[in-house]
Amino acid sequence: MASYYDEHDCEPLGEGETPNHMLHLARLLLDTGLSTAWEMEYSRIFGGQRQVPPASKKVVEELETKLVNPTMAAQGLKCPVCLMEFDEEDELKILPCNHQFHTRCIITWLKKVCSCPVCRHELPTDDPDYEEFKKQKVREKQRQQNLDTLHDSMFG
Repeated sequence: MASYYDEHDCEPLGEGETPNHMLHLARLLLDTGLSTAWEMEYSRIFGGQRQVPPASKKVVEELETKLVNPTMAAQGLKCPVCLMEFDEEDELKILPCNHQFHTRCIITWLKKVCSCPVCRHELPTDDPDYEEFKKQKVREKQRQQNLDTLHDSMFG
């Protein structure tokens, strides 16, 4: 059986030597995958605000498309981006959140930002760092809900 030091490829501390806690913290962050979230949070707090990337090209291409029918045109519904009424036979794109837009309006929007202009529902992006950041936010929210549930079950 290998010793602890052989398994972890390290040497025991010499007499009077103290451990390098910052090095251990850095290794912990890198090993647990928190480095991406840490980087993004650091840049958010200390300037260099990260811009939200555009929506994934594939997702934009696969959005549902439909034409405005006479009933819709008669209702006087408007495109939330350009604020023009939908005319009969206008082509619309429908986002996963069910908001509808002129095709030309929403395509231009999604080339700049990955969210719905009405409700801010985020579509997938082609940016792996941003996608990892979104996953980290979901995990943090779930952890907080778990803590709240635990707290409520103990003290509620």
